[in-house]
Amino acid sequence: MNTWIGVGRSEIGLVRTLNQDAFAVIDEVGIWAVADGMGGHVGGEIAAQTAIATIRAEATVSSDQLRDGQAAPVDVLTSLISHAHDAILTRARSKSKLKGMGTTIVLLAIVSGPNPVAYLAHVGDSRAYRFRSGVLTLLTKDHSLIEKYLERGILTPETAKTHPERHVLTRALGVGQTVTPTITALPILSEDLILLCSDGLTKMLEDEDIRAVFAAGELDPTQVRDRLITAALNRGGEDNVTVVVVAPCSS
Repeated sequence: MNTWIGVGRSEIGLVRTLNQDAFAVIDEVGIWAVADGMGGHVGGEIAAQTAIATIRAEATVSSDQLRDGQAAPVDVLTSLISHAHDAILTRARSKSKLKGMGTTIVLLAIVSGPNPVAYLAHVGDSRAYRFRSGVLTLLTKDHSLIEKYLERGILTPETAKTHPERHVLTRALGVGQTVTPTITALPILSEDLILLCSDGLTKMLEDEDIRAVFAAGELDPTQVRDRLITAALNRGGEDNVTVVVVAPCSS
């Protein structure tokens, strides 16, 4: 049977003075996450860290519920996201300078077994990809104004890259009283690698660039992680860049 292990790394980049990204690699319970904070100089950092700390605190119980079938995966992931959202709101109320802070989140939970299934929950524009047999597939759709424009045909992919509203989110943790994640489930194979990343990677690299790094990485998750971050920094490193790569580990 395959278990799944992740490797993560976060870099401040070459422009920013503060790293507002955070991530979790919780291999022992099969949960991984990336968050990208926003709002004020310190607010985004605290929002992202609060979301990840909440997920870490509840990961074991959530994993047990998934594995034992005590609750539906959609309910488990929705609860994790909701608790992270509430924790950010509580922190924001405690200090006026934190008002309006928020964060994206992309959360992966894998239920292992003969036919493993990956469950993804995301809010905002942090993304998940799958790499399989040389093909990179985007598994999430950004909650952003640009994505809405693209869906309606108002913009083309080329014009979207430089649009002045390209960083405006339509959903984030900590914004509004409630938040609704998009949750997807997909069967995964023992050859698959799954990437979670902040937009500091995808602003610097096209999907084809990411695919090429995976293809050249000999399916070693640590090598892929480091090459992706190096590539983003070499392109200018305009934002914090965070990468988590999850891969099967035969046991």
